[in-house]
Amino acid sequence: MNGIEYLIDTNILVYILQGNPKVRYFAQEESLAVSCITEMEILGKFQISEPEKKIINELLQRSNVIDITYKIKQTAIQLKQNYRLKLPDAIIAATAIQQSLTLVTADKDFAKIAELDLILINL
Repeated sequence: MNGIEYLIDTNILVYILQGNPKVRYFAQEESLAVSCITEMEILGKFQISEPEKKIINELLQRSNVIDITYKIKQTAIQLKQNYRLKLPDAIIAATAIQQSLTLVTADKDFAKIAELDLILINL
C-alpha cells in the first residue's frame, strides 16, 4: 500500500497522542494507516474537547484512513466467526489482512488471529 507498512489500532493512536515513548517510532512514521473504525472510535470519544479534536484531526490528516470494502467486510465476517471477536476488532484485523499491513496494537486479543501480521506492544 504505497510504502505503508503498518495499520495502527485505536489504542496505539491514543498512546501516540499521549506521547508514550513505547510507540514513539510509530508516531514518527511519515504515513500511518488506520481503519475507519479507529477514526470513528477516537473521534467518537464522549465529551471530546475541541483542542483534543483538533490534535486528533491533524494526526488523521497525515494518516491513510482505510474505509470498509466488500473484501474487508467478508474477511471480518470470517474472523468474527472463527475467533469470536468484537465487530470493531474484526474489521480492524480484516483491514490489516486485506491491505497486507502489519497491525500494531496493545490488545492481546489480536494475537489469536493466525492470518494477521502483528506487532503487539506491551504497555
